[in-house]
Amino acid sequence: MDRVNFRAKVLTGHLKNHHHNSTIDLLHTAQCVNYSPPELCEPPSAFNTKALRKLLDGESMDEIDYIFNLMIQSDLFCPRERGGKVFISPDFNKSMEHQREMTMKRINYLRERGAFDGWLTRKGPDAERSGFARGITFGVYDHSLGIKLGVHFFLWGGAIQFMGTKRHQDKWLKPTETYEVIGCFAMTELGHGSNVRGIETITRYDASTQEFIITTPCESAQKYWIGGAANHATHAVVFSQLKINGVNQGVHAFIAQIRDANGNICPNVRIADCGHKIGLNGVDNGRIWFDNLRIPRENLLNSVADVSPDGQYSSAIKDPDQRFAAFLAPLLSGRVTIAAGSMNITKVFGLLIERCLGLLIITRYLLSKQSQTPDRTIYWVYVNSNRDCCYLQIGLAIAVRYSLSRRAFSIRPHEPEVLLLDYPSHQRRLLPLVAKTYALSFASEYLKNIYVNRTRQSIKTVHVVSSALKATSTWHGMRTLQVVIMLSAVLHFQDIINYIYLFHMLILDQECREACGGQGLKTENHVGHLKSEFDVQLTFEGDNYVLMQQISKALLKEILAAKRRNKPVKGLGLEHLNKPAPIIPSHLTSSALRTAQFQTDIFCLRERDLLHRFETEVSQREARGESMEHIFTVTYQIAEDLGRAFSDRLVLQTFLDVEATVPAGSLKDVLGLLRSMYTTIVMEEDASFLRYGYLSTDNAAVVRKEVLKLCSEVRPHALALVTSFGIPDALLGPIAFNWIDANAWSSVKDNDTVKDNDTVFPFFTNML
Repeated sequence: MDRVNFRAKVLTGHLKNHHHNSTIDLLHTAQCVNYSPPELCEPPSAFNTKALRKLLDGESMDEIDYIFNLMIQSDLFCPRERGGKVFISPDFNKSMEHQREMTMKRINYLRERGAFDGWLTRKGPDAERSGFARGITFGVYDHSLGIKLGVHFFLWGGAIQFMGTKRHQDKWLKPTETYEVIGCFAMTELGHGSNVRGIETITRYDASTQEFIITTPCESAQKYWIGGAANHATHAVVFSQLKINGVNQGVHAFIAQIRDANGNICPNVRIADCGHKIGLNGVDNGRIWFDNLRIPRENLLNSVADVSPDGQYSSAIKDPDQRFAAFLAPLLSGRVTIAAGSMNITKVFGLLIERCLGLLIITRYLLSKQSQTPDRTIYWVYVNSNRDCCYLQIGLAIAVRYSLSRRAFSIRPHEPEVLLLDYPSHQRRLLPLVAKTYALSFASEYLKNIYVNRTRQSIKTVHVVSSALKATSTWHGMRTLQVVIMLSAVLHFQDIINYIYLFHMLILDQECREACGGQGLKTENHVGHLKSEFDVQLTFEGDNYVLMQQISKALLKEILAAKRRNKPVKGLGLEHLNKPAPIIPSHLTSSALRTAQFQTDIFCLRERDLLHRFETEVSQREARGESMEHIFTVTYQIAEDLGRAFSDRLVLQTFLDVEATVPAGSLKDVLGLLRSMYTTIVMEEDASFLRYGYLSTDNAAVVRKEVLKLCSEVRPHALALVTSFGIPDALLGPIAFNWIDANAWSSVKDNDTVKDNDTVFPFFTNML
């Protein structure tokens, strides 16, 4: 009874109190969390951040900044004021139709301001570098914008440039630059994606009218995932089997008009929308059927083969396999674009599967036939990998800046809470990703340089490097962005380099999402939606695991060719195979782990050993009479390990090459820390170092401890390192700056407030 009386008195006291006033008093007396800008709290940069950015962006810095400013200045890019700063970001909360309309409005805005002038009509290495910079930077703001422009300029325009001849270039390139013609790239079909040789669309020639007739013979032959086809494209490069006098001459490409100048679909063409996607809804992916569509004979892209007016087929390349490889080789520049763009997400398409371009078949024939045709799709891979680098840089810049101002928990009672980035666990999640992003960014620049300066002798290297970069960068990106998202939730909120980039993107995406906690889930903070926008990169231009196997085949081919010639191995960075195998110390120390010699030795040892194991297994199986197709199918595990080893060694070498250009001083010292962080993380995370005995368990423990030491040494440079990415503040999220003011009541807009009975759902109405 005493307990009942006590509770009654307590409740009576509550009822008599003025709760509102007491709450206000508590608010006035409580000590609130304050935002302190990292720039004021962190030590001054020990190195020149502009010099480091120069290593990342090269001669393109001014052009990149110009394009960023063009977008920041226009209301079309959705500026929003939050916490005293203005941010721009796509309107992802709008309908698919609205996003597509806004993408085209932004393209028109950029076109009117000359942003596309000379993109296709200028020639030479400088023009190609400019194209890289544009393709990367547009996509940093919005992946859909980058993809939409990429399809038009890199795929449609690239096909005209490299698969056509002067008559096509004179007629189509300038109207493409001015958007009098809007192009798309109709390769992928419902029934065939990577297997380009198997596509089912048929084109026949009518000599009486000198026209080609394009037909979709069955439902599986419909063109599928064609970017730009659903709403805007007026013309398409159509890939089709060419049949002349009943003989199938293989896959060829044709220019077909699919809409008139008023946007009406042409007769004998049917188009349907692919619908809403998990990302990239600003890209209008469509499906196309051709009902005996007639096009002029001159619309055959005839750089490799032609058809005379009387219907005679001719080609300088008689072997069908070589002709097919030469025909599609220009399209492989897509892997360069992906590899470059990936590091810009880190720094931030839909389901444009047409970019896959039959990678597996193309790579196999290019490597076996050694086609010397200029490689256009490598260009596409570079731009996308570098754009993905920027995406990752955006995610890391947001996560690191947030962790330099957000505090959580006190070490001791009555002491200030600790900055997130001062926790060793938080450093371990983010700082290795910063190091890896720098390593992959340097590799991306290397890929760009060997592409724009390519020769007949170097084209094979470009193929292999682009594939490695594509895979590695996109894997890295996906992990990084996820970590940024999750950490905030916890606390509040050609074949080789392609592979490396994809893996790095996968990791980076994950980590950045986690590192920002609940705030990482908000669209305005960018990190969360980057995941869905970026996810498709994992299969663009070829499945990453298959790319690893393709790399291994290329390496095997090189070593076998050298043995047949009885000459040293030359090319693809494999010259270290001509030297004695390096010896790894039985007891590693911290100082040894940080030397460039040890890092090079263990990466080379891993690569040469795995290559030897792969060669041995393939030769043993071949001796037992197994087919090569079956052999490569069952040896996929060691092939993947070898592909990763090659990729990691290549990235390390490009890092060392960049480091060698920097004079002694603070910047070189920081680069050394980042390189050591990159190599130790690779050794710690890749099981092959333990699986094959390159590291003993004791040495692996030393590596693990060294990672933590390096994190603590990189920590003072964290702000300067993400500042050096060169991403404008407007493209970062509010949590990268004053996240308290950005979420204050004073920042709430009228249309964001929730009012009494603003929305009463029927269920509650019935209950009432």
